[in-house]
Amino acid sequence: MNIQNYINGQYENPSSNEWINNYCPANGEVYGQIPNSSNEDVENAYIAAKSAFPSWSQTTLEERSRILIKISELLETNLQRFAEAESIDNGKPISLAKSIDIPRAASNFRFFGNAITQFASESHESVGQDAINYTLRQPIGVVGCISPWNLPLYLFTWKIAPAIAAGNCVVAKPSEVTPMTAYLLSEILKEAGLPKGVLNIVHGLGTIAGQAIIEHPDIKAISFTGGTETGAHIAKIAAPMFKKLSLELGGKNPNIIFSDCDYNVMLDTTIRSSFANQGQICLCGSRIFVEASIYNKFKTDFVEKVKQLKIGHPSEKTTNIGALVSKSHLEKVLDYIEIAKEENGKILYGGNKVKVEGYENGYYLEPTIIEVESDECRVNQEEIFGPVVTIMPFNTEDEVLQMANKVKYGLSATLWTNDLKRTMRISNQLQTGIVWVNTWMMRDLRTPFGGIKASGVGREGGFEALRFFTEAKNVCIKY
Repeated sequence: MNIQNYINGQYENPSSNEWINNYCPANGEVYGQIPNSSNEDVENAYIAAKSAFPSWSQTTLEERSRILIKISELLETNLQRFAEAESIDNGKPISLAKSIDIPRAASNFRFFGNAITQFASESHESVGQDAINYTLRQPIGVVGCISPWNLPLYLFTWKIAPAIAAGNCVVAKPSEVTPMTAYLLSEILKEAGLPKGVLNIVHGLGTIAGQAIIEHPDIKAISFTGGTETGAHIAKIAAPMFKKLSLELGGKNPNIIFSDCDYNVMLDTTIRSSFANQGQICLCGSRIFVEASIYNKFKTDFVEKVKQLKIGHPSEKTTNIGALVSKSHLEKVLDYIEIAKEENGKILYGGNKVKVEGYENGYYLEPTIIEVESDECRVNQEEIFGPVVTIMPFNTEDEVLQMANKVKYGLSATLWTNDLKRTMRISNQLQTGIVWVNTWMMRDLRTPFGGIKASGVGREGGFEALRFFTEAKNVCIKY
């Protein structure tokens, strides 16, 4: 299947007529091509967005809301089709795409369709000065949205929904590794009545098409989710141009388990927080710290539970672990497993490539548990982004806090305890943007999302996203 760019409401081939192969992770075979877009394609998308902005920015909130909610309804109507496409493109189990990815993408459009009607400006009466101040929240103009491959449609909509809800027009680039559902979304945009030029989808490499977006002098804001090194590159280019930046980057998240936890709930959730989406979620708890008094029990039970996970083709209903997203990513993860061995890490389970019958060339890997002696080893400090976790015991609260905070990342943390005072102490001291206590990945779309340190700049979600995609203007009137 050949994918095309979606510019000004029309499907277009890349101006250079150059294409990139799109691989299916489940079997390692080429199943389509995507545009290898250039600066010219990005410029065409910008022109379309710029032309659409005056009208779209003045469209009533009610009309914008209606269109976004219609998009969410059409996504739900086409749930099976989108889930199958996401699974083929990404390698994740179709059951996961159907229960999480596509429904959450629909929820993003619905949430921001409703949120924009409740996004109120502020006013301040200057008592004694016979004046009043009020703040306008105005759309920025043309903005760039660049999304990753791990949650392709979910994180794509996480950006474009608030951007267009706020009255902006968008030049968007999905990951070249997983372009399919963004392409299918363009069909829904037409049916929902989104005016041409409001959302333009340009496919291609980050080094070419993505680079053209971030360095374009008239694209006023960049919202990016992806690797920390790429985020630093974007900041280096965009910051001197005074663009607004939202960067949601990497994570190396601690999962801290105290002996007073609800053990069975913790164990089941830790399986999920370790290996959901083949561990390819920036929020996965890849560093597991267990209080020494229950460490041996946890180690035994955790290994036994992980052994029960079924590795298989993403289309099989019984599959728990699908394929990694690409051959190069599989090789990266395998390299880290070898590094762990060199650093005296003990492989408790997994660590090997898997051949699935009938799909021997697919990118399958056993879920892997590594026992480490020190939190300073590379596999405990560097983001692996695959089905690999490390485990080690701790003795005191201060000790585990020090280890949890030592990495350069600060996205999320999970804490398991029924001690309220401990919960408050540790939550306050963890250097992360998100803390889950006795749960994981429970998301309320109204809450701010993002990290600190090398995990990013800014916040997404709720009114935080609408604030990012608008400029504040204060008006002072003396009467």
